[in-house]
Amino acid sequence: MGINIVEKIDDRIKIKHILVSVSDKKGLDAFIPQLVSVNPDIRIFSTGGTFAKLKDILGNKASCLTQVSDYTGQPETQGGLVKTLDFKIYLGLLTETYNDFHRADLERTKSVPIDMVVVNLYPFKATISKQGVTPEEARGNIDIGGPCMIRASAKNFLRVASVVDPEDYDRIITELKENGNKISLKSRFEFAKKAFAHTATYDRTIADYLTGRTFDEVKGCYN
Repeated sequence: MGINIVEKIDDRIKIKHILVSVSDKKGLDAFIPQLVSVNPDIRIFSTGGTFAKLKDILGNKASCLTQVSDYTGQPETQGGLVKTLDFKIYLGLLTETYNDFHRADLERTKSVPIDMVVVNLYPFKATISKQGVTPEEARGNIDIGGPCMIRASAKNFLRVASVVDPEDYDRIITELKENGNKISLKSRFEFAKKAFAHTATYDRTIADYLTGRTFDEVKGCYN
């Protein structure tokens, strides 16, 4: 058997560790407390403005909340340029818990398997829709860590739920309540399809924008 070939999975996965990093914070006020209600032992990892929002939402129940930088041991770079691009994060997203080699990596690095990722991306389309936006302003709103987390979690839909649409929050809570804090392979697969469509549209929007710019427009930003 190849080291990364999967031969055994669980249909339903218990949600114990989730990572939340969103630009659009719509729906979190209801979604996050309900996740904690379904599983009081849940551990939530988060970054930057999302962490501050979740801390405010959870109040005296915020003990379940951990900053990604505290988990990884690497502080965020200035301006939040690098927050989640870390070995422990991607090991947690891509690992297979039935794989002895992967479990050994988790133990060696004191990492945990991440069961759900709740991510949406920097508002690139909204930015370029503004009157007079410059190529530099557009460039600054190209998300890197978000698409990476979405793709990693969606690739590993065999174990991880990749959630990119706030409209799915109610559905997730309903399923977790009905199935003992577990989410099905069918749901994870559906979320993966939506996740890859989301990143494909995002990348297409960026590519189309850059294609429509001239070199003189770009150079003019830095003179």
